Amino acid sequence: HLRIQSRRVKPADKPPAAKHYDTLPGINLPSPAEIDIQPADLWEALHLRRSVRKYAKDPMTLAQLSCLLWSAQGVTARQGPYLLRPAPSAGALYPFETYLVVNNVEGLEQGLYHFAVESFSLAQIKTGDLGLELTKACLGQNFMADAPVSFVWTAIPERCTWKYGDRASRYIGLDIGHVCQSLCLGAVGLGLGSCAVGAFLDNEANALVGVDGEGEFVFYLAAVGAPRR
Repeated sequence: HLRIQSRRVKPADKPPAAKHYDTLPGINLPSPAEIDIQPADLWEALHLRRSVRKYAKDPMTLAQLSCLLWSAQGVTARQGPYLLRPAPSAGALYPFETYLVVNNVEGLEQGLYHFAVESFSLAQIKTGDLGLELTKACLGQNFMADAPVSFVWTAIPERCTWKYGDRASRYIGLDIGHVCQSLCLGAVGLGLGSCAVGAFLDNEANALVGVDGEGEFVFYLAAVGAPRR
């Protein structure tokens, strides 16, 4: 049987709960609470979820993107210093960051963005068409360049190892998987399709996002957009 050893956790050693790009241009997102969203049936969303790899050329609205971000990482409650969200996380530590490769979203330039959970806003990291770079990083999966937006999750192990030690290697993968599923169901609720991607070249993906590949590295991706009909 696997034995989990107890650890002495020092609150003073806890790493920062989130990254901040305060010096970069910021974009406030519309609050999902103020967006007129047609109610979706949970059981129907579970039934309809499929991996979609063919996307229409229609742009995604900023309101849709806002709802997608909320479904994956919106703050649903505050419990002391912890920001609780739709997806569970071991110890509510959320040891990852969410980046967006924006290709075709109304009101946003093409480029790379970072999502700030607490302020529910985006930081614009770089501009330009990153579709080809993203496709190469994802082993030639062309639909990544066709999707209006691709989510890129990076893992920051220190946030989890601080409390759980070696066990963190399991929890991080579980946590990001929960978040991706929340995104996929949110996409169905908006009439959109999604495709989770785990096949990618580590160095190329890390370079695209601008992380070092050690303290922070790309762990999972997902393309989202209106299905081509």
